[in-house]
Amino acid sequence: MSIAKTKDYLVDVARRLFAQYGKTNVTMNDIAAESQKGRRTLYTYFSSKDEIYSAVIKNELAILLNKLETVANKNIPPDKKLLEYIFVRQNAISDAISRNGSLRADFFRDIYEVQRSRRRIDIIEQKILKKILDDGVAQHIFDIEDTYLASLITLYALKGLETPFTRKKMSNYVEGRQGQIIKSIFYGIKKR
Repeated sequence: MSIAKTKDYLVDVARRLFAQYGKTNVTMNDIAAESQKGRRTLYTYFSSKDEIYSAVIKNELAILLNKLETVANKNIPPDKKLLEYIFVRQNAISDAISRNGSLRADFFRDIYEVQRSRRRIDIIEQKILKKILDDGVAQHIFDIEDTYLASLITLYALKGLETPFTRKKMSNYVEGRQGQIIKSIFYGIKKR
């Protein structure tokens, strides 16, 4: 196995173990044993369980970013692109949390670790959103004075919805109502 493939393999093994047992219940020895690699090999790539946990989070965020960039690169009108972007984003985050089982509990316990790992992705995501909004303004679809500010607000609004969705606090009620949520975010509640 190449160096990159070995590292990816170790991250995937760790992700599966963290998902099944939770971060606190998994040791570096468990990861080495499950991967059928020696502890020395594991420590060649990762100096601690926290480091491999961080790599798991970064890998999950890279999957999310890939999905978002796919939507951003579609040749569709900006308003449709923004809607699809929001749906894909919320579903991708929910899928990542569900796929990772016990990691879900760790995610909420150690939200600061997740936020540290997300900083780079947040910057990229804000730029993607700004580009969509800029295109919408240029095509006279959106009426936005400051697309940078609007992209930040949009990003923070979407991030604010993550916890209720992933904790299943909102999902039953909002199932099929994503359009109403998006209208509330973008068009507000003021009567026209």
